[in-house]
Amino acid sequence: MFDPASLKLSADDLIPAIAQDHETGDVLMMAWMNLASLERTMETGRVTYWSRSRQELWAKGETSGNIQELVDLRVDCDRDCILMQVKQTGPACHTGRRSCFYTAIREGSEVELMRPMG
Repeated sequence: MFDPASLKLSADDLIPAIAQDHETGDVLMMAWMNLASLERTMETGRVTYWSRSRQELWAKGETSGNIQELVDLRVDCDRDCILMQVKQTGPACHTGRRSCFYTAIREGSEVELMRPMG
């Protein structure tokens, strides 16, 4: 049985959570979770994060409609990071891009890998 208390949280009771597309393996985004957001995610199947700026839970896509449905939840070997394989509706990034990781550093220069969707 999974015990969320077994996770190694940061000093501010957070854990990094990586969202990955369950079909393509693309890394979509990284955000923070606390135990309450993790429990809500597991209960509802909709990914919920902790907003450090607003100091509140936020369900991904709550206002945009770009929701993440949890497909699989994994914990790394050190138990200090979570990997969520998700079904992403629409863009994952607030910039309108499929992934937050749309900038590569190549030969010392920034290269934009994708444009906003739509």
